[in-house]
Amino acid sequence: MTEGGHEDRDATPDLAVGVGPHPQPWPDDPRLDADLLAHGDRRNVVDRYRYWRLEAIVADLDTRRHDFGVAIENWQHDLNIGTIVRTANAFLAREVVIVGRRRWNRRGAMVTDRYQHIRHLPTVSDLALYAQAEGYSVVGIDNLPGAEPIEQITLPRNALLLFGQESVGLTDEARATASLVCSIAQYGSTRSINAGVAAGIAMHAWIRQHAQ
Repeated sequence: MTEGGHEDRDATPDLAVGVGPHPQPWPDDPRLDADLLAHGDRRNVVDRYRYWRLEAIVADLDTRRHDFGVAIENWQHDLNIGTIVRTANAFLAREVVIVGRRRWNRRGAMVTDRYQHIRHLPTVSDLALYAQAEGYSVVGIDNLPGAEPIEQITLPRNALLLFGQESVGLTDEARATASLVCSIAQYGSTRSINAGVAAGIAMHAWIRQHAQ
């Protein structure tokens, strides 16, 4: 989960989302939250997790997480990090590693950071050591000369998909850390696509190849 716990309640819940109070008698299930049963569950979760405690949801997700992780360099407070975390949750990534500044804008995560393991590492050197220790194969995602088209390559099952900042892409040190760099095919006039979009494409490429 995120560093530093916080309550799993939306500050301004959308009453059109989710379910209301559970009818009595309540189910006898230790995974359920009495407050949610009493007042309803308006969280952004799939139906199977309605009324579940945060810790119970995370524990269940941990039994099914995929082998790939996601890492992103955070030197300029990139606003895409929240979107990447949200997408990593949707595709059930093992974890998200933020390299550089510890603080990041959580708004785009839409509270999915509460269900996703997020790790902070200060430098790319730390990332390289961590990847080696955890058995990751670092795959950089950037449209660089010599990059392998992601549409034509089989990604490692233990891939740690590494993304750079929106404006500059991967740093030189990050490129050197990656054992493989993949590009995403583009056909229009722009030089690059949004980092959050690129992350979603890369994660889905892994899902298509390896997920059950």
